Amino acid sequence: MRYIDQNLMPGEKVVYQTRLHWIVFLWPVLFLFIGTAVSVVVSVNDPGDIRREIGVFGPWFFFLSLAVLAGLSPFITYYSSEFGVTNKRVVIKVGLIRRRTIETFLTKVEGIGVDQGILGRILDYGTIVVTGTGDTKEPFHKIDAPLQFRKRVHEQIAAVQETK
Repeated sequence: MRYIDQNLMPGEKVVYQTRLHWIVFLWPVLFLFIGTAVSVVVSVNDPGDIRREIGVFGPWFFFLSLAVLAGLSPFITYYSSEFGVTNKRVVIKVGLIRRRTIETFLTKVEGIGVDQGILGRILDYGTIVVTGTGDTKEPFHKIDAPLQFRKRVHEQIAAVQETK
């Protein structure tokens, strides 16, 4: 069971959830691509006895190892991070062993900032900054569809204010 679902209050329901963007896996995929490209180049342009010395797959295994090492942390972070909006709160959890959470009532949210670079605009990811009362600012990076997250928070804040 997910963190957000386990920590719902009575009468509270999840109205929107998102996660980290797939861009967190960019470096591991890049290492695999480089390893494959180097292996192909070595096998096609065999300079002397290099194939006998290191083998065609030597560079590929090296870059595969880098990809696994570089991908372990993003993999754990990706699958252990949750970003949710309920009808009462904004609930965010990042991390598995070293956990960072924010659970802010909608009435205490002053704003949701979104920061996107050019690549973030193209691929629809960015940083959200949850600003609560007392000027507390909590940034969360590489979130999938950050503008949609902000929109859903604003919709729920408006709904809470209408019921008052």
